[in-house]
Amino acid sequence: MNTVSDIFESVVARSGDAPAVVFGDIVVDYAELNESANRLARRLMAAGVGPDSLVAVAVPRSARLIIAVLAVLKAGGAYLPLDPSYPTERLAHMVVDARPVLLLRTEDVSSLRLDVPEVVLDDASFEAACAQERSDDIAADERPVPLHPDHLMYVIYTSGSTGVPKGVAVSHAGVADLVSTQQRLYGVGPGERVLQWASFSFDAWFWDFALALLNGATLVMAEQHALMPGESLRETMLKYDIDHAVLPPVALGVTESEGLLVGGTITSTGDVCTRSLAEEWSRGRRLFNAYGPTEVTVGTSIGGPIEGVQEEVTVGTPWDGAAVYVLDEGLQDRRDGQEGELFLAGTGVARGYLNRPGLTAATFVADPYGPPGSRMYRSGDRGRVAADGELYFTGRIDNQVKVRGFRIELGEIEARLESHPAVEIVVAVVGGDDVASEHIVAYVKTSARHEVSEAQLREYARGSLPEHMVPSSIVVLEHVPTLLNGKVDRKALAERAVRTAPGRTGTDGASPRAVAAATSYEEVLCGMVRETLQVDEAGPQDNFFDLGGHSMLAAKLVSRIRKELGVTVPMRSMFEAGTLAELAQVVEQAEQAEQA
Repeated sequence: MNTVSDIFESVVARSGDAPAVVFGDIVVDYAELNESANRLARRLMAAGVGPDSLVAVAVPRSARLIIAVLAVLKAGGAYLPLDPSYPTERLAHMVVDARPVLLLRTEDVSSLRLDVPEVVLDDASFEAACAQERSDDIAADERPVPLHPDHLMYVIYTSGSTGVPKGVAVSHAGVADLVSTQQRLYGVGPGERVLQWASFSFDAWFWDFALALLNGATLVMAEQHALMPGESLRETMLKYDIDHAVLPPVALGVTESEGLLVGGTITSTGDVCTRSLAEEWSRGRRLFNAYGPTEVTVGTSIGGPIEGVQEEVTVGTPWDGAAVYVLDEGLQDRRDGQEGELFLAGTGVARGYLNRPGLTAATFVADPYGPPGSRMYRSGDRGRVAADGELYFTGRIDNQVKVRGFRIELGEIEARLESHPAVEIVVAVVGGDDVASEHIVAYVKTSARHEVSEAQLREYARGSLPEHMVPSSIVVLEHVPTLLNGKVDRKALAERAVRTAPGRTGTDGASPRAVAAATSYEEVLCGMVRETLQVDEAGPQDNFFDLGGHSMLAAKLVSRIRKELGVTVPMRSMFEAGTLAELAQVVEQAEQAEQA
């Protein structure tokens, strides 16, 4: 039982009437989920899907998304996740590059115009055809060739250092060890609830999927606005009585921990878990800290449960079937506490980059410490291993960064902006003085022959970059600082981006609520926005997101409003308000409602 369908079907045999997926008021049990996936899988096989076939899936968060993924895997295929919120240009690149045999979508995802045969899952005639299919498990002889662990499971695209996103091809080979690790550390099972937080486009989504559905627990899904870090996320976890959640540190930092996941587990991943976060989130629940890039099956090492305050938070030890080496430039082992590059090996190592043999050969190299013929992935991460075998992540050795938990190649952002006819030079760096305020700043030198505004450049970036990669701030420079050798002085620009220039609220020591009563909510809110976004100007007619805000900073602002003004503002209002003046009205109305 080494493929996803094998493991899932064994769980169904034990937990048929237990709830498998919850989405709003919809509850689907294991038997129903399995039967629906089997029917759809047979329709997919009739359309030519089999082992190593790639199927694009563009379905919003829903039980239907889970059915679609299971059906693709049961048919023997691999899924290519397409987040409908991503720019069409980026989705089109992924489809052209990956060449899937089929696209699965729903009627509400109608804006995609991709040159690939498609199936509309909620089309009435297609649903009727599915209903006529058998609902029993797919037999081995129904597939054109037997399904093995070495067959492809999914392809997930990551940011590319050359400006072109690259698809990571992952097989089923690491799934059994992933589930074994989950069972050993978490002991999750029937009756427990796992939050599905990560975007479908990221491999952490598969961790949530596996933690629930390959262990007999319940996967709890919700609309995106209900998962926004801060009060919305907190309310969702309380509403659904969540037992297990995986969240990046930036989300933990703006979400109050009190009363959440009591007796359950929280796993921090995607970025550095600080001492203060570890101290807060280890109380009342088990806290784990995980590490692993997309080029392995979700992860490769995990530490915990973390107890009390630690000088540094470890990323633990390799999980089942995995190995992590700390090597120098000559690939010599550095198990002496010195820093080196982290090389990842074991069952979870990906096949490589889809249709990129040269890049694959350069980064997936022979493993001199493993069995003959085995490979290891050159991560580009720095780290060290302590005498007790615990691993520590210490940074990057290249131009890849992590912002709000997203692994980003700054080169891809630069390449997009460089393609604008008015742009001559681009340097993208990370700004902000703490994890929650981290953001991308792009410094640009434009051509004298063209006129272009910063707002126009941000909109141009949105044409092909997902929102988490769009610079929060684009600064047009007359002169770009250089080193003596003529190269751009990236360090100087990075230091400039980190320096803060917060605006003033004019409170003069008075409480924000008192100031709001004496002046206006608009003035106080604009001051809070200036400080949160670290911008010099923010007026009533400005839009929070046009000023450089993003979801994590929105959550930080909502948390500050609640703490300083005593007013709870729904996260949805942050996105619905067109201007700060409109948001101030929401704050004032909420305050009046609470006093009534």
